Amino acid sequence: MREGWQKITKRLRAELGKDLFTNWFGRMEMEGCADGCLTVSVPTRFLKSWIETHYHDLLTSIAAAEIDGVRRVVIKVRSAARLPAPAVAAAGDDAGAAPLNGTPPLLSDHGSPLDPALTFDTFVSGPTNALALAAARRVAGVQSGASVNLNPLYIHSAAGLGKTHLLNAVAWHLRKHHPGRRLLYISAERFMYQFLAALKKRDTLSFKDRFQSIEVLLIDDFQFLQGRTMQEEFCHTFNSLVDARRQVVIAADMPPSQLEKIDEHMRSRLMGGLVVDIEEHDQQLRRAILERKLAAARARDPRLMISEEVLDYIAASISGGGRELEGALNRVIATQSLLGGDVVSVDMAAAALKNLSRQSATQPVRIEDILRIVGRHYNVPKADILSPRRARSIVLPRQVGMYLAKKLTSRSLPEIGRRFGGRDHSTVLHAVRKIETALQNDERLQRDIALLTRLLEQR
Repeated sequence: MREGWQKITKRLRAELGKDLFTNWFGRMEMEGCADGCLTVSVPTRFLKSWIETHYHDLLTSIAAAEIDGVRRVVIKVRSAARLPAPAVAAAGDDAGAAPLNGTPPLLSDHGSPLDPALTFDTFVSGPTNALALAAARRVAGVQSGASVNLNPLYIHSAAGLGKTHLLNAVAWHLRKHHPGRRLLYISAERFMYQFLAALKKRDTLSFKDRFQSIEVLLIDDFQFLQGRTMQEEFCHTFNSLVDARRQVVIAADMPPSQLEKIDEHMRSRLMGGLVVDIEEHDQQLRRAILERKLAAARARDPRLMISEEVLDYIAASISGGGRELEGALNRVIATQSLLGGDVVSVDMAAAALKNLSRQSATQPVRIEDILRIVGRHYNVPKADILSPRRARSIVLPRQVGMYLAKKLTSRSLPEIGRRFGGRDHSTVLHAVRKIETALQNDERLQRDIALLTRLLEQR
């Protein structure tokens, strides 16, 4: 069934194009299939309504073609994570926009649900997201009525790299440390849904008034804002808040300059604040995220045994963000649970992740691949590996690279030497013999070679 769903999403992407697919189907998940009915879910009512109106027939026809016996498709809205009532009461935290009379509204009345797990304490920082984290902390620490310098704060990145986490973290911090401030966390989809509902009721004045009372507006998935009337309304809301020195924080999957469907004046105003890019996580940060998620999993089940080598393999194999890493780790954990045994090996992890990790089995290993993957593993730049330098921290990766080039490619010793900084064949032969000898007793080197070989074969 999972393979069938992958085929459906692949066809949707091919027919609609990457942008439309990401906008409307990127967060759709398969829930199950029974009695000829395929059930899928999306995170918001607006998304459900939009897909049912514009794409339901296409989705049904593709599903019927890819999964035998499917005759219809049902779309439902996934339940959102909410804090239990006692926790909200204890914190005095409604996570929504508090109206002027001081009565805290329910979260579902105005804003999008906050995830209690997404706080500054649980955000794993590294070089690729440090600036975005620092900016979010600065915004969260501004006192009510104080000067607002980072306004608007616009955070953009590919999916899963931490934008939503930071918006949630800002909201939780403000509600805990500045409970009197009126804030609203809302997705662009929910903003559109509420505005359309107000239009239908002919009550746009109440909609406008509610937003004018907000001191901090946090809006997520801004790239989904569609329609001229909708954008004009948001532009009016945005301008009034920024002009009144109210804080606005926006998250999107692209920088303002690439929001082609947004009015040029609006793009200019968005670029007038601080625009921060969260880059793709490097391997060290992915490893740290995995350690954090494994610690949380062990808190629930102390029997979990995932080795350091397996974590290294996951971090090197999965190039996505937190959600992809968590999914990969959960697969490995499930493998241990279902197959038994004390420790999951790298081979078992590779088998569990074969549909997730980057693979190109039909392509031969290239020396360029070896230089890149070995350098990344040992944190040594390619230029240093190719240089004349003979520091041990450089010599070992260089010799490992030459050994792997001899083992995994059909290149001759002289050619390998030329590709490794113009060295002669005797230097390559020495390196190969050196590694072969060390492998007899050095367990750490054995693990490194096994891991690097696996990564090169499944790159």
